[in-house]
Amino acid sequence: MTIVLLLAPFSLLLALTGLAAFWWTIRDGQYVDPKGDAARILDDHLADGPDSSP
Repeated sequence: MTIVLLLAPFSLLLALTGLAAFWWTIRDGQYVDPKGDAARILDDHLADGPDSSP
């Protein structure tokens, strides 16, 4: 039963740390991509396949 008294605050601290890191990435603009992945896959630069040079 005493392990719960140790793990409960630790898990709460871990969850709050993850939430703070996620909030930091949102405010830092890491998820803002004006071109977007949907438009990037339409580029022809990979049409020939991967580079096969050694």
